Amino acid sequence: MSSSQKHILDKEIAFLKGVGPSRAAHLRTELHLKTYEDLLHHFPFRYVDKSQIVKIKQIESASVAIQIMGVFKRFQEMGEGKAKRLVGIFGDDTGDLEIIWFKGIKWIRENLKAGVPYLLYGKPAIFKGRYSLTHPEIESLEEARLTQGIELKPIYSTTEKLIRSGLTSHAMSRLTMAMLSEVSHLGEENIPLNIRQELQLMDRSEALRQVHIPSNMRSLEAARKRLKFEELFYLQLQLVRQKRLNTKDQPAVRFQKVGDYFNIFYKEYLPFELTQAQKRVVKEIRTDVGRGYHMSRLVQGDVGSGKTIVALLAALIAMDNDFQVCLMAPTEILAHQHYHGIAAMLDPLLQRFHEPNALALLTGSTSKARKNEIIQLLQNGTIKLLIGTHALIEPYVQFKNLGLVIIDEQHRFGVMQRAALWKKAALPPHVLVMTATPIPRTLAMTLYGDLDISVIDELPPGRKPIDTRWKGDQSRAALFGFLKQQIDLGRQIYIVYPLIEESEALDYKDLEDGYESISRAFPPPTYQISVVHGRMKSEHRDLEMARFIKGETHIMIATTVIEVGVNVPNASVMVIESAERFGLSQLHQLRGRVGRGAEQSYCILMCGHKMSEESKKRMQTMVETNDGFKIAEVDLEIRGPGDLSGTQQSGILNLKISDLSKDQLLLSQARESVLTLIDEDPELIHSDNHVITSYLRKLASKKSDLSRIS
Repeated sequence: MSSSQKHILDKEIAFLKGVGPSRAAHLRTELHLKTYEDLLHHFPFRYVDKSQIVKIKQIESASVAIQIMGVFKRFQEMGEGKAKRLVGIFGDDTGDLEIIWFKGIKWIRENLKAGVPYLLYGKPAIFKGRYSLTHPEIESLEEARLTQGIELKPIYSTTEKLIRSGLTSHAMSRLTMAMLSEVSHLGEENIPLNIRQELQLMDRSEALRQVHIPSNMRSLEAARKRLKFEELFYLQLQLVRQKRLNTKDQPAVRFQKVGDYFNIFYKEYLPFELTQAQKRVVKEIRTDVGRGYHMSRLVQGDVGSGKTIVALLAALIAMDNDFQVCLMAPTEILAHQHYHGIAAMLDPLLQRFHEPNALALLTGSTSKARKNEIIQLLQNGTIKLLIGTHALIEPYVQFKNLGLVIIDEQHRFGVMQRAALWKKAALPPHVLVMTATPIPRTLAMTLYGDLDISVIDELPPGRKPIDTRWKGDQSRAALFGFLKQQIDLGRQIYIVYPLIEESEALDYKDLEDGYESISRAFPPPTYQISVVHGRMKSEHRDLEMARFIKGETHIMIATTVIEVGVNVPNASVMVIESAERFGLSQLHQLRGRVGRGAEQSYCILMCGHKMSEESKKRMQTMVETNDGFKIAEVDLEIRGPGDLSGTQQSGILNLKISDLSKDQLLLSQARESVLTLIDEDPELIHSDNHVITSYLRKLASKKSDLSRIS
């Protein structure tokens, strides 16, 4: 590859024929395309089969996209304001077809000429017995002849602003072809030969060309497989190397024994038999902390799977080795619940060892006198397990010998907060992260690829599945009757709304309106109601939650502030209003607020009449299963990975061609290849792997997202 060819991909896109300074500025701001190489990696998101052309009279189905060849006849503008649209009449020798545009109207008017033959591609819709196409892909017959022989036409993503400047999908295709005509070699190979041969991967340069100008479907599939693998390979490489830095290259305290704290508690005070899944995870943790390497382990478990007891057993192993433990929760309510739950289990053991002060709670509302006492007891080693909120990372909190940090709901804490805990020990403490948000294996491998992952995929025996039902507004009277029956049985009820105030744009029930109707149906003094929402002052919100937890109120009307943290075994019914407004993961988390006691619990999904197919799929999934991992898989299918990731390593999911919901096999292959590679050549010094180090240097020099993963 010549030096000029090597650097041509760095050429600014403004110098490409058909771009210029104005369009270059638009491409930079709208799609972040600055160079030839950026354009090369702006991949098509689908392809049109140009080998089949349908006559207008042959249109029989509105469910399949089709290609038609014909002539534009005339335009007509219709409607006003947001309803304004442009209608074009398009015809062939068998009849006429309406073409409709709601945006880009000015550009369409200026560029489509009556009497000129065009190829149209789109999905037909039927209205009042007539077929039409809305915003079809358009190519003049003259342009089509330039790409004759190319059966699969690439379709590129663009934006309304780019379309107004003439950069439609078709224009993006022309620019890409112009760029490809200038560049003979499309980049150095970056996957070692042995991996390419083992997985039968196409060469990189050929894959980059085929993905834009596919010879046929088989070549296209091979090109996409190669480029997806490459993307996932480098993603996993960064994560696995980071994990190695966190473990084998990180000196760590070693918990060499399992002693009296653990053994006596396990044999005499454990309140219930552990599930096989819990036993497996405890064993994984014991192995981690005993090997002399730093532990960074994520414990995933559905609501009610018993993560807290696993964390407590890990804490007891640390205590057996004369190390202190801290457990950090995202809210005061959750910290209090952890403290009281653990205290109830641990107190008999601590009394037996004459260590009543070994367990303590520290939050922002802890009194100054108690804080001073905790600081002293912590520094002299009396406190063995400290539970708290963000208060734990305050500079005044100093441990004598911190060995294990347990973090609940990982996604609620940032890197800086975790780092602050690390600095409170002579050697970085082991880290155990817990989350009640089930994450599909493929997404977990990506979001938490720098952590070892344990899954508690089994619920304790005897736990009754929550009875979930999907209802419409017409069932409201029956719902209120059912709620009164539950209250008469001594149960409590959550009613959750998606909005605080009424919105003119959205026809959904809101909390304020809901409170009025609930108050009329459940009048005081017979019924008591708590109200909790995000705009309340925290002390008022905590007071209302406390009233409900103590059983002083029958119904809690709330927004999703109760999603994490409230544990009320007596609450047996969760009503979710406008349930179609919530994502699957959120619905499942809300449902998990009930079902914590011995009684049968219920989740009622109240929905409006107008629901999308996607919303119906979400409701049906909730009704069919209580398995959070199955729900997470469906959620990943529906929404894609971006919405599921929260803020954890958000740059990681900037995937250009792969799809975590569909490319699970490739992701697994990429991770296995990386693990084998790092085991055999951790420093990547073998000559076969120079292609990797060279590409990593290039990524680092360009300051890409991948070079910032940590």
